[in-house]
Amino acid sequence: MALKERLQEDWKKALKAKDKFRADTISTARAAVLMAEKNQGATSVDDEAIIEILAREVKQRREAITEFEKGNRQDLIDKANAEIEILLSYLPQQLSEDEIYEIVRVTATEVGANSMKDMGRLMAAVIDRTKGRADGKVVSTIVKEHLSK
Repeated sequence: MALKERLQEDWKKALKAKDKFRADTISTARAAVLMAEKNQGATSVDDEAIIEILAREVKQRREAITEFEKGNRQDLIDKANAEIEILLSYLPQQLSEDEIYEIVRVTATEVGANSMKDMGRLMAAVIDRTKGRADGKVVSTIVKEHLSK
């Protein structure tokens, strides 16, 4: 089943089960997908594009959590974390830090990156390989760590 169809079906199930929170979270994700389709002038986007959209939604919530922590708003932190859990269920299995380290090491060898001035080139290659499966901040930290050795 395509990811877009899965979102639609899960949204319907959440509505029938009267799970308003889950339905609202999935509805927001579906709206982001529809907006992307409208912006591209396409009738449908592929699963890879949907994964990017959902990863962006997760990233926005993680950034919001940082702000909520500054404001000492535990209720909003809990809500954002619950939304992240729902959205992560639609993304591919997230990579562990060890797996990211390995991808960075192999990619650095392939592109010949061995100093901080090669960071942009290495980041671009690593992001392509980890798209939707790793947080960009974690990847960036690991790339910096690798290049500073």
